[in-house]
Amino acid sequence: MEPVTLTTERLVLRPVGPGDADAVYAAAQDPDIQRWTTIPSPYLREHAEGFVGGLAPGGWADDSMFTFGVFLPAGNLVGMLSQTMRGPGVAEIGFWAAEEHRGHGYLTEATLAACRWAFLLLSVDRVEWRAEVGNAASLAVARKAGFTLEGTARAGLLNQGVRRDCWTASLLPSDLGLPPKTPYLPAPDRSRAVPEV
Repeated sequence: MEPVTLTTERLVLRPVGPGDADAVYAAAQDPDIQRWTTIPSPYLREHAEGFVGGLAPGGWADDSMFTFGVFLPAGNLVGMLSQTMRGPGVAEIGFWAAEEHRGHGYLTEATLAACRWAFLLLSVDRVEWRAEVGNAASLAVARKAGFTLEGTARAGLLNQGVRRDCWTASLLPSDLGLPPKTPYLPAPDRSRAVPEV
């Protein structure tokens, strides 16, 4: 897919390239980003260059991962957001915010824009979110964006070579007032519990 740029009231979401390596490298030095995301730690300059010059554009080229740099209109990097295709009609969203831009609602705004785009243009019917148990900041963004918390997946996340429990949540087109691409039949409330065997 050809990379696209999305705009919101306060932000520009655009593909990253080699010119963004300095900003990505600087932001990713934050210990919280290295602790709670799956980026390499320590995060070296070569990691930033490989990300903006190879991994991010490669995902657009093979339709496997759609990565946006989240920027203020003046060009300051607010954070990163990616939607990775996990199966037909299913994407997983991941994001981080630069330390100086946290607490302003930027990632919630970017998440909603990226999910609307995925629902409308990628034929996605479900966006999944996962974060290691304890990542309260990521959970707050997911909740503010309207994700429904579904539970805790044991050993559901691999980070720094260690399996970790993670929270899981989802967003459906109907959560944003949009029609699904594929019909959805929710289970009746009485059948949501796991049956006794």
